[in-house]
Amino acid sequence: MRTVLVTGFEPFGGDPINPSQEIARALDGCVIAGRSVVGATLPCVFGGSRYEIVRRLRAHQPGLVICLGLAGGRAEITPERVALNVDDARIPDNVGAQPIDMPVVRGGPAAYWSRLPVKAIVAALRARKIPAAVSQTAGTFVCNHVFYALMHALRWQRQVRGGFIHVPFLPEQAKRGEPSLPLATMLDGITLAIDAALTLRRDVRAAGGATH
Repeated sequence: MRTVLVTGFEPFGGDPINPSQEIARALDGCVIAGRSVVGATLPCVFGGSRYEIVRRLRAHQPGLVICLGLAGGRAEITPERVALNVDDARIPDNVGAQPIDMPVVRGGPAAYWSRLPVKAIVAALRARKIPAAVSQTAGTFVCNHVFYALMHALRWQRQVRGGFIHVPFLPEQAKRGEPSLPLATMLDGITLAIDAALTLRRDVRAAGGATH
């Protein structure tokens, strides 16, 4: 059986921890819906992260890929619907690069749809009382860079599902008044997301549930 690849990012922006990395580490070696999970950390670097996700795809030949990233300020786990072909960084990445109005892939299409059942994932999480919503944008920083690079790499591999999910701050990261979720809750949520992506052939059709 083909594996599940789950990636997170190293800390960035001065934070000492990144929940996406902690989730990927915790899930590494787990078995979900009969599939082995490989967890990996990507650099929070334009270009370098694209190279690393492609390298991981070649090394593991997964049947499902879920890339995770931190969206500080969001209160929910948010599967992303669309990856955009643009890098437009508000802050520098971890090596100081700050591309402005640059394509992720020169000559690539403007956008790619996620192949994850994003609304079904949200429904599964909400059924377990885990805050979740569909997000319409992964931003234009390294998260979107990796999301687009992933979908571009999978463009001829129609049998492979892939997509991106953002997670909130951990409580120990959040400043006063900022939303957060405990790591255990986020682990439960991403486990449910993996199970849904592996077992559901079609997304649900439901109005609402979107944010951003």
